[in-house]
Amino acid sequence: MRLLLAFVFASTVAFAGEPAKIGDAIPNLGFTDTRSLARTLDDLAAKKPIVIAFVDTACPLAQRYLPVLKNLSEEFGGVQFLALNPTESDTVVATALQAVKMDIHFPFGKDFGGACAQSLGVTRTPEVVLIDADRKLRYRGRIDDQYRIGGTRKEPTARNLKAAISAVLAAKEVTTPTTEVDGCPITFPTATKPKAVNFAEHIAPLMKAHCWQCHTTNGSGPFPLVTFKEVSSRAKAVAEAVALQRMPPWFTTHDFGPFTNRRGMTDEERAAIRDWVKLGMPEGEAAKVPAPPKPPENKWTIGTPDKVLKTFEFQLPAQGDIPYKYAVLPTIFTEDTWVKGFQILPDNPRVLHHCNMAFVKVNEKFNEDANFITGYVPGGEAAMCEEGVAILVPAGSLLMLQMHFVSTGAPEKCTVSVGMRYPREIVKQRLQNHQITDRRFVIPAGAPAHKVAKTYTIDREVIGVGLFSHMHVRGKDMSFIAHLPDGKDETLLIVPNYNFEWQVPYRWEPGKKTFPKGTKLECIAHFDNSAFNPFNPDPKATVKFGLQTHNEMMIGFFFYTDASENLNLKIDIKNGHTVK
Repeated sequence: MRLLLAFVFASTVAFAGEPAKIGDAIPNLGFTDTRSLARTLDDLAAKKPIVIAFVDTACPLAQRYLPVLKNLSEEFGGVQFLALNPTESDTVVATALQAVKMDIHFPFGKDFGGACAQSLGVTRTPEVVLIDADRKLRYRGRIDDQYRIGGTRKEPTARNLKAAISAVLAAKEVTTPTTEVDGCPITFPTATKPKAVNFAEHIAPLMKAHCWQCHTTNGSGPFPLVTFKEVSSRAKAVAEAVALQRMPPWFTTHDFGPFTNRRGMTDEERAAIRDWVKLGMPEGEAAKVPAPPKPPENKWTIGTPDKVLKTFEFQLPAQGDIPYKYAVLPTIFTEDTWVKGFQILPDNPRVLHHCNMAFVKVNEKFNEDANFITGYVPGGEAAMCEEGVAILVPAGSLLMLQMHFVSTGAPEKCTVSVGMRYPREIVKQRLQNHQITDRRFVIPAGAPAHKVAKTYTIDREVIGVGLFSHMHVRGKDMSFIAHLPDGKDETLLIVPNYNFEWQVPYRWEPGKKTFPKGTKLECIAHFDNSAFNPFNPDPKATVKFGLQTHNEMMIGFFFYTDASENLNLKIDIKNGHTVK
């Protein structure tokens, strides 16, 4: 089940084995977790009974039974619970979002193709199975008899799953090992003939639309995906990443926003790539391949900078954690300086995981939270303001970089440049930001979803520009909620499967998202310090705020402009100063 390519073609291959019977030994079933990683039952807690509940996001009974499953998981701490979604139309992100919305802390995952459900003899959601610590199937059926299609009892008369768990924990036989299940039938895929697709007409346009932003020569992606040779030589890797919904990187659903920088492929687009690989990767007519992207005029996405500042060259060790490096850039801004776009550009990007930039006033204590300007992160983009908006570097300031370098196995060098482009138009508003952050949290050892929350009250009417979440490798999810002065609440964004390696911004359409004075913004984060988190450096550690990756951070960034501000500034494009 560790053969990842089985997942790629899961939706086109019918289950061929016999469903397990009560008492049968269960193999090491494979599924995909909400981080889009292939996992197996071996990744769960060892020598524990396992309850696997099959759910989806639309079945009413599955939705109603999730709180029941949550209560049972809390009551039976010696049992491992797992929810699997076998519904083809539900994405990995939607599956993760369901867990966050229901405040459920046990793992959720995708059962692509329904392979786990079929091997366990499950046909409906919310059907459950109970596997004992020796991996034998002991119960299959309903959770209880309270919720039925078309009717509900005030209380259940038969708590079947609870009774089965109690029997297994007491080393007794399960009295009723199978029960009938009400709910939504699972539609399992059947073997289908792949559609006729080729690279030139079908796959190359998908690469252009979804991949070329990063996967071009000298791009931020690890390899280019432009030509037929480039794509076909990595076709199975591409198909796997797309099928597991790991790429293109986007970590929320269409329920929020709308965000102007949204990424993502449709089911039909993912199927086209799968079919192309299955057909043997036909090339098609070369003349129909889209023209390759033009090489950038220069390395700066903000346009040719008006000013470039550089750090000295950092010498980096081959192995181990590298303490954060700091650099003050060699310019004192003697006057207020307005910047349309900032870009942080390392000459060796694979060694710089992220970098924060803030201004520091001469002879004043550095305050990164208050003076933050922008950053460089995996999946991020240069800070380029919309029309009429600019970033202020106050008079008497310098720019300071905080850099998190990572070792690669060999000694490395890196110089970091900062490009600045001044406004060409009248500046009417200043881009501002607030960091909703908590630095006093304590994450207990083994906690699967430790909650940390903080609020910020807006003191004037503002126009929202965007949101950004930052945590480290134990970060699980982050939500932004606006509590409006009229008593209404609006969930602005949920990032249900946070990814430390792909920290993407979420930008609203310019001028369309306003917040009245008195709005309270709440940022809620959960941290997974359990052994199930594949990136957790030490599940036995108690974790606090800190700069290194094995520490944690909780920062929700809110970018905005003042709605009443009308600066009406003309800027000198030679130096960014206001024209008097």
